[in-house]
Amino acid sequence: MNPAYDMTYRVESFERGQAHRVRTVEQRIGGKGINVTRVLNQLGRYSRATGFADHIFSAAAELEIPVDFVHALPWVRRTVVISESETGTATALREPGATVSNPHAGEQLTVRVSGLLPAISGLVIAGSLPGGIDPGLPAQLARTALAAGVPTICDLDGEPLRLAAQVPGVVLIPNRAELQRLLGTLPETPEDIVTTVRPFIDDGVAAVIVTRGELGMVAVTGSGSWNASLPAPLAGNPTGAGDCATAAVIDVLTKPEAPDWPALLVNAVATSAAAVVIPLAGEIDRRLRDHLAPTVRVEELQAGEADPVPTGEAI
Repeated sequence: MNPAYDMTYRVESFERGQAHRVRTVEQRIGGKGINVTRVLNQLGRYSRATGFADHIFSAAAELEIPVDFVHALPWVRRTVVISESETGTATALREPGATVSNPHAGEQLTVRVSGLLPAISGLVIAGSLPGGIDPGLPAQLARTALAAGVPTICDLDGEPLRLAAQVPGVVLIPNRAELQRLLGTLPETPEDIVTTVRPFIDDGVAAVIVTRGELGMVAVTGSGSWNASLPAPLAGNPTGAGDCATAAVIDVLTKPEAPDWPALLVNAVATSAAAVVIPLAGEIDRRLRDHLAPTVRVEELQAGEADPVPTGEAI
């Protein structure tokens, strides 16, 4: 919906208020949907990105991945990541982006996605929305896709996430901050996450997968709930790691057999971790992914003691 140029500045160490000598600078096309598309193609699953962009960004994207953008933005934002080689940490600065210049942009994207549905096996709707776009557009696209029998994931925030959470059959993948804004509270333990998101499952959401950074992931579905994590977190650049997890999830959901949720979580955690060691967002180390997968620990969960938050009040 709101792509970006991902800029990575590598420095020895970063201190606020100080001048820094940048060792290297790298730029690539990015944004959540772009990252998901790149990783899926890296995993051997053909994927195409659509959304809003300008002509310059579209031309740059076409050199790397299959894209089909609605040209509705006057310019495309940047995400700047300052990567410290001394500590392995990263600091991200995310621009909000431009307001769409085309008043019919939302309708045009709806037509474009509807035209793609007969030929695709899965849909991911991800990222922030540019100014001028109805926050209900992602939920509308999700309803259309699910009605056509296409598995759909929504990786959103704020009002778009709240509206998408009312779509029966959708899979939601919020991180901790996005979940807190959705619920108005932050569940601390995996068991509390199960309790607080269970009402969404009861109202028809197919699954809620909460990405918890170095703590792993929690999946709540109609058939059970699980927590998955690595024995120890990896240091590096976490930017885009959640998008890599989303790619791993849709990769499984598009297959004809019913998902094995513990196995899905193993794959998602390993794929996400294999992105952290890559300095640039939206790419994985496939050999590391295969090495990490057998070490991922999965445990089945029961609901915690926290009071559940009714879906209708989770604003």
